[in-house]
Amino acid sequence: MTDAPSDLPLAGVRVLDLSRILAGPWCAMVLGDLGADVVKVEHPERGDDTRDWGLRTGRTTTSYFDAVNRNKRSVSIDLATPEGLAQVKAMARDADIVVQNFKTGGADKLGLGYEALAAENPRLIYCSISGYGSEGPEASRPGYDLLVQGEAGLMALNGEAERPPLKFGLAAVDLFTGQYAAQALLAALYKRERTGKGSRVELALFDSGLALTSYYGLEALVQGIDPPRYGNAHPSIVPYGVFDAQDGALVITVGNNAQFQRFCTSVIGRPDLAADPRFATNLERSRNRADLLPELRAELARRTRAELLASLRAAGIPAGEVLGLHEALTSGRAQRAGMVVRSEEGAGAPRYILAPPYRFDGARLPVRALPPELEATNAG
Repeated sequence: MTDAPSDLPLAGVRVLDLSRILAGPWCAMVLGDLGADVVKVEHPERGDDTRDWGLRTGRTTTSYFDAVNRNKRSVSIDLATPEGLAQVKAMARDADIVVQNFKTGGADKLGLGYEALAAENPRLIYCSISGYGSEGPEASRPGYDLLVQGEAGLMALNGEAERPPLKFGLAAVDLFTGQYAAQALLAALYKRERTGKGSRVELALFDSGLALTSYYGLEALVQGIDPPRYGNAHPSIVPYGVFDAQDGALVITVGNNAQFQRFCTSVIGRPDLAADPRFATNLERSRNRADLLPELRAELARRTRAELLASLRAAGIPAGEVLGLHEALTSGRAQRAGMVVRSEEGAGAPRYILAPPYRFDGARLPVRALPPELEATNAG
């Protein structure tokens, strides 16, 4: 395994990535972004399933695969062979972290479970990601993001009130589970520094899905019923959401009563709304949103987006345009942030990778390696 530059936070940490699809690979990618040396083990012929998802970006890579496999190396190993299993076990003996998302019990059947690997590497930190946990009646059930979005109530809180439940635009459960897993592994590394001992870390998609319900979930428990869906509006703050100007949509976030006063007087020229006791506090505005919002929408629709944004910024009220995805990624803001990396490596069209979002000591962590092609490599 090669070392990352010594100034990266996880330089010298070795990660064996036995996971596939999204949650596990995302977790391992986060560790790679932070400087760990991540080796991804893939089937020699088909590789990770996501090499067949999205748009083709290379000989064996796709947009989906690229999104969760930067800053890694790949080695092709057939775990169905004794030689392949022996190779992976040898890699685990030298690893600091193993990440896997086999179906519950699958790793144990292969001799790659926590007990087997930790017996030969007591300092090993072992992360298992499953759909519903390793115990209970659903332990063997495979987990999928969309299933959990439905079962954890996330679809019930998403979308417009008059429309059916709606899934998130991204695989939010998978992504958050991967991020939670990486967070837990960083804590386990810190614990190992103190105790010298490894850890077994477990994440379940369903648990992460419930955690994501956050304040909506607590409101449901307090009220004993599902909270209403508000679409692009905020369930507790008014006005706070997406509004239509004369020539396009924008986000307006009026976060406190002083901002509401300025919004009414300086932005839309309606001091009468600012003086109305029905709208004096956020609690009152939330309670009387059905009376307030039509008035605000009518005023906003008379003005252009540029006019409104200038007035809102002058009044100290956070606001911004609603951009298309391509527009956002190619915006000056995104370019200044250095979040989009364009590579001319390989044949064909340019390849795009999103950079890690982290900055350390004023510098963004780099994309040290493009998502790897599927080919036999020396694990080292």
